[in-house]
Amino acid sequence: MSDMSEAPARDPLTAGRNYRLLADIPLRLSVEVGSTSLKLAELMDLSEGSVVELDRQANELLDILVNGTLVARGEVVTVGGKFGIRVIDVVATEARLSGIERRT
Repeated sequence: MSDMSEAPARDPLTAGRNYRLLADIPLRLSVEVGSTSLKLAELMDLSEGSVVELDRQANELLDILVNGTLVARGEVVTVGGKFGIRVIDVVATEARLSGIERRT
């Protein structure tokens, strides 16, 4: 095969089994509310009750990251008295795979 146009078609049944091979790999899911930059002196001046302004509006969706890569955006919900995230928008596969949305 000289190019991808000659590649064999993927069998959906086999593809599902391949995903199961990866099912037990642990991943780190995190949610980013927002961020800001502070000088060390400003950080040292924080105390109980201090408010730090973030770079995101209160009505904006939160970033959902897996191993530092943005995969979706969502909103906070409560489930049985605990916080949860409702996924509202999933990032395009091409952007995820290319690492464009990677956070540091």
